[in-house]
Amino acid sequence: MTDDLIIEILELGPYFVNCYIVGDSKTRNGIVIDPSWEPERIINHVEKYGLEIEKIVITHGHADHIGALDKIRSHFGATVCIGEKDASMLTDAVANLSGLSGESVMTDPADRLLREGDEIKIGRFAFKVLETPGHSPGSISLYGHGAVFTGDALFLGSIGRTDFPGCSFEALMDSIKNKILALPDETIVYPGHGPDTMVKQEREYNPFLTL
Repeated sequence: MTDDLIIEILELGPYFVNCYIVGDSKTRNGIVIDPSWEPERIINHVEKYGLEIEKIVITHGHADHIGALDKIRSHFGATVCIGEKDASMLTDAVANLSGLSGESVMTDPADRLLREGDEIKIGRFAFKVLETPGHSPGSISLYGHGAVFTGDALFLGSIGRTDFPGCSFEALMDSIKNKILALPDETIVYPGHGPDTMVKQEREYNPFLTL
C-alpha cells in the first residue's frame, strides 16, 4: 500500500462491525464501506481527514452493515453501491435479517449495482470488485493497492456464517479459495468484524481452510 491511501477503521455498534473510511490523502476523495451504526462517529472521522465522500460501498446487505446508511448518504450526498444480488436487502427487513429480530432496518434503494470486475475509484486509486457470495448471495469484496475488504466472507482464523437464509457454505468456500486466497500473499485482509489479517496467514493457518 501507499502512504497516500487513507484507511481508517471504526468498530461500531452492538455487533462490532468494521466500518472503513478509505481516501486519497492528496485529492481528498473518499468512500465509506459498510456504515453500520453511529453515523456521528463516521462523520467526525471523515471530517478529521477533510475527505469528500463520493461513494458508500456495502459489502453485503445484512442489517448490521447498513444501519447508518441513509444518514451517511444524506449527509454527504454520496452514491450507494452494492452487489446486484443483495440489492433487495436494503429495502426488505426480512431479507436483511432485521425483521427476524423484531427490529426492522430498511434504507432507500442503492444507486449503483456492482458486478465482478467493476471498479470503485477513489481519487487516484481504484479498487476492483470481486463477487464473493456465500455469506449472502450478493456479497462483494474490494481489492486493490495491497488490500482487500472482504465483508463477512473471511476473518482472522474464521469464515463467515452460512446458517442464514440465502447463505451457502459451498459458495463461500469457493469464493474464499478462488477469489480471496488467489490474491498475493502479502495482501492485507480487512474483514467486516475483528482484526485485519493477511492472505498468506489465512491460507496457511485458518482452520476452516486447512482441513
